[in-house]
Amino acid sequence: MLLQDKQTGNLVEILDLEELFNPVQDAIHGRVQSGQEEQDPEPISKNTLLFPSGESLPRCWTDADYHSVD
Repeated sequence: MLLQDKQTGNLVEILDLEELFNPVQDAIHGRVQSGQEEQDPEPISKNTLLFPSGESLPRCWTDADYHSVD
């Protein structure tokens, strides 16, 4: 799956979807897609990611208390 970095606009390949879907994990392991060579995996904060369409990640992926009523 590819997501986009909010600040740079670079695409990020998500290496483990379970990390992405787990709301208690603040960061995922991903590979930034920039340049011609394959980049090394690195931890990336979920708060810096969005879908390439510009939509934010679902709250249930980023907030462990998403069931709570505000």
